[in-house]
Amino acid sequence: MKYDKFFALAKEAGIEEAELYVGESYSLSFSLFHSEVDNYSSNKSVTILARGIVNGKFGTANCDSWSNDHAKFLVDAIVANAKVIENEDPAFIFEGSPKYKKVNTYNKELEKVSIDEKMKKLYELEKAIKEGDKRIVEVGGVEYSESAESVTIMNSKGLKLAQKSNYFLYVGQAVAREGSQTKSGYELFLGNDFSKFNAQGLAKEVIENTVSQLGGEACESNTYKAVLSPDVVKSFLSFYVGNADAEEVQKRSSLFIGKLGQKIASNKITVEDKPLQRNVFARWFDDEGVATYNKPIIKNGVLQTYLYNLTTAAKEGVRSTGNASRGGSKMGISTFFLQLKPGKKSQEELFKEVGDGVYITEVQGLHAGLNPQSGNFSLQSSGFLIKNGKKERALDVVTVSGNLMDIFKDVLEVGSDERVFPSGIACSSVLIKKIIVSGK
Repeated sequence: MKYDKFFALAKEAGIEEAELYVGESYSLSFSLFHSEVDNYSSNKSVTILARGIVNGKFGTANCDSWSNDHAKFLVDAIVANAKVIENEDPAFIFEGSPKYKKVNTYNKELEKVSIDEKMKKLYELEKAIKEGDKRIVEVGGVEYSESAESVTIMNSKGLKLAQKSNYFLYVGQAVAREGSQTKSGYELFLGNDFSKFNAQGLAKEVIENTVSQLGGEACESNTYKAVLSPDVVKSFLSFYVGNADAEEVQKRSSLFIGKLGQKIASNKITVEDKPLQRNVFARWFDDEGVATYNKPIIKNGVLQTYLYNLTTAAKEGVRSTGNASRGGSKMGISTFFLQLKPGKKSQEELFKEVGDGVYITEVQGLHAGLNPQSGNFSLQSSGFLIKNGKKERALDVVTVSGNLMDIFKDVLEVGSDERVFPSGIACSSVLIKKIIVSGK
């Protein structure tokens, strides 16, 4: 009822079909440095995105609060915007999917946890990092953040959908020193069940990630058999699966052009978009109101599908895959929860299979160091040597190079050590045939 005025005005203005997307969010964050609160913020916001079809063209507009005046503003802006649109993309307001599989992962209990309790855990985390190892010379900072969001889509075809989600995040950072060498590291915990957070456990991970880097030096330049950590796999996988974006395929800027149904990766590689997985990333409809569903993008190395929104699907005469994602007024394409299917071998078992090689734990500069047209990359990296099947001394700054497509073709095993990242990606370590390392 609140938004009826908009749809009435839209009809009067000759807008053929109209839609409102209402996003409401609450965020809370605070951090400590040297046991003092150095940042505290709490914020509530509303984003209202409106779209309408005028003479077959989409007009868009937005505002950050609601009133009858705002309703008129949105209608006028849609009409004006549609008049200057020059592209010939088909415009759709979606009538709704035949069936939706609702997934509710919103945890009301998180709201009941007091700020004092959340802050107490932060002090505990800082203290445990500081006192956990004599080589820790500084706690770089500890931070808590929390977010709750609701999304509502309604349109002139009678569709109305709504979903809520929430999560919290703890992050710890440390600096370690031994001799003249200083290293920094961090770790995080993501979830929406506060009872599952263990400050002591997170502190141990922060300390291990930091002090394990001490004593490192560059290795000999060579081509090595390698294990890539979940963090590195996540970075590569994000760019890799971006090539399944139908818009990029249609613009001829994807490495997956013409490869549908073909083998593009090792048969160990199965990558799925799983928006209906019961976790903090779950979404049962996309940003156009299309029902989402779990689907393989790559199965046993074979490319199964491109990812579509309504516009890109119409261009090819196929159905939307439910992957529409708004970036302001532009409707793009994204996954909601991307998972590399884990294998059965532990990371230690992967090291044994390597024998002698390298374990790469971090890559930097992907946006600048990876060529999206060719897939070639050269990236500053760090990690560890693997000797006789065991992780040994740290590698100080080295450079790794190769090709993105080849990385996934060269996967020999996927580990069982799955990690879930705040970017909505879950992946494990992988063992690959080769990577070029430039050291000393």
